[in-house]
Amino acid sequence: MPSGIASEIARRLAENAEAVCRQYLSRGRRSGSYWVVGDIANTPGRSLFVRLTGPATGIGAAGKWTDAATGAHGDLLDLIAQCRGLAHLRDVLDEARAFLALPAPQTAPKDHSPSVTARTPDGTDASRIRSARRLFAMAKPVLGTVAESYLRSRALFDLADIATLRFHPRCYYQPDSGLRQSRPALLSPVTDLNGGLTGIHRTWLDPAGGGKALIDTPRRAIGLLLGNAVRFGAVSDILAAGEGLETVLSLRRALPMLPAAAALSAAHLAALRFPASLRFLYILRETDGAGSNAASTLTERARAAGFEARTLVTRRKDLNDDLQQFGLTAVRADLTAQLDPRHVSRLVDALP
Repeated sequence: MPSGIASEIARRLAENAEAVCRQYLSRGRRSGSYWVVGDIANTPGRSLFVRLTGPATGIGAAGKWTDAATGAHGDLLDLIAQCRGLAHLRDVLDEARAFLALPAPQTAPKDHSPSVTARTPDGTDASRIRSARRLFAMAKPVLGTVAESYLRSRALFDLADIATLRFHPRCYYQPDSGLRQSRPALLSPVTDLNGGLTGIHRTWLDPAGGGKALIDTPRRAIGLLLGNAVRFGAVSDILAAGEGLETVLSLRRALPMLPAAAALSAAHLAALRFPASLRFLYILRETDGAGSNAASTLTERARAAGFEARTLVTRRKDLNDDLQQFGLTAVRADLTAQLDPRHVSRLVDALP
């Protein structure tokens, strides 16, 4: 698809930015020159903001958006892609044309290539990646810190994966209004398929170790997130993927031999990139609408790529809720019953 067509449609969307937001982010509201909402999944809140007015291109352009919690950003085509869980540019343009009431182009049949193309970092991305790498380099191991206490409060202990995580005792937090603060934080490294660090997910913590910090947005990420994830274990032919860090760590506590990836949001789960060796994908589906849509999109992409996908369901909202409510033995039994029989001996029978 010629880039000029995408640019023209993005320009038309920007001219109707508020209408786009009312359609795709209906649970938000206008605040001055911005549309404000919780996140790309249309959750109420104030983390994601879309510029409604401004020049056609450049700094301050209309239609540009940023999610302060995750660092994700883009134009209105990117917003539509993530809101609708669309992984292919041609499908995004079709959706945008329908919204704008534009005629369909006379072109070749759709390309349903299953892969998500990795976006080349621009100047802003590169700066955020450098910041993420500096922050991670300044952090220290989790053991013996308030971050370990937080994980234990979520029934996440005896984890081999704890070495992947880091703790920063004075990680900067910028509230929506007011002065920047320093708070303890659990840091999770976001990496690409080659293991390169592309971002950091931060969970600010209560200094007393009782849980997350009592602030408006205790979770935020910085860097290049789309297609990447917080990864645990070496992938060969099977992988489990989920949204939240605690959800994926709960899976790893129950089935420590199953490699797993935490995409950090429903939109990013839907766009997760697949390792070349992958042949079977387990998807940890969360029970809300965004989670279900992300699981469906990822399943379709996996099958289009030529390998199997299976959804793992939980009793409560997510697997960490199950772990805290029902315990490790019950969670392991629930997961085992949902595994492909070919994987049981490999993932369960070998456990001590």
